[in-house]
Amino acid sequence: MRQKIKDIQNRYESFLKTPSLWKGNAVLDLTQFKSPKKTNRITIDVNKKLRLGKYIERLVSFQLSQEDHIDMLCENIQIQQNKRTLGELDCIIKRDNTVIHLEIIYKFYLYDCTVGTSEIDHFIGPNRKDSLIEKLTKLKEKQLPLLYTKECKEYLNSINLQASQIAQQVYFKAQLFIPFSKKNITLEILNNDCISGYYLNHEQLSQFSNCKFYIPNKKDWIIKPCKNVNWMNYPDFTDICKEFYHKKYSPLCWFKQENGVILKIFMIWW
Repeated sequence: MRQKIKDIQNRYESFLKTPSLWKGNAVLDLTQFKSPKKTNRITIDVNKKLRLGKYIERLVSFQLSQEDHIDMLCENIQIQQNKRTLGELDCIIKRDNTVIHLEIIYKFYLYDCTVGTSEIDHFIGPNRKDSLIEKLTKLKEKQLPLLYTKECKEYLNSINLQASQIAQQVYFKAQLFIPFSKKNITLEILNNDCISGYYLNHEQLSQFSNCKFYIPNKKDWIIKPCKNVNWMNYPDFTDICKEFYHKKYSPLCWFKQENGVILKIFMIWW
């Protein structure tokens, strides 16, 4: 139980320290939620079986509940049409005198300059199955417009709200990873503080043969690497990487260098 509490606390603190992916409304006119003051101590249990996105939502729910000037009006609202789910509103809050429909996102993206033509286009998921632009488009064209549908209007009426009274914002945090061979990348639109590490392919791995390695579970992707884990040696790590490669899966790994510095690195299969 003590370890579980420690894990939740570590993830919560790491979430709080993760920067927003952009500032203001610099991306597609999507307004970033101004993060509340940091409440560093978490006092709730979070189900470890939740997938990462839902896990993050529980952390945010707790964070918002600690603010005197924020009221949670509703959360995880499924909007349905004839028993078919059209989508879900993450939450509606009241901050001071402003009612806000808030969508919560936490993502990991890798910079690939061969994809698209813009800075935003270049960021893709570790397994190339999704991308930042796809997520932004979904937010802009599907998730946020859900508030204005007839079906959602019926729900809002039930809690004495109207869509015209509600502002829309996103709480979009991310960790970005750049190619290990191109460390001089500077972002112009997105937040450079989100750059958290690197990625490399299997051909590049040999230059790290003197390192120790650790593969955290996905919920621990968000945390800052620590030294007190079960490190593995290079031969064992390369054997595991081969399995991931054949499964076409890109894990996030920690590389502890001989000088003690620990890097966060995605081992890509592509």
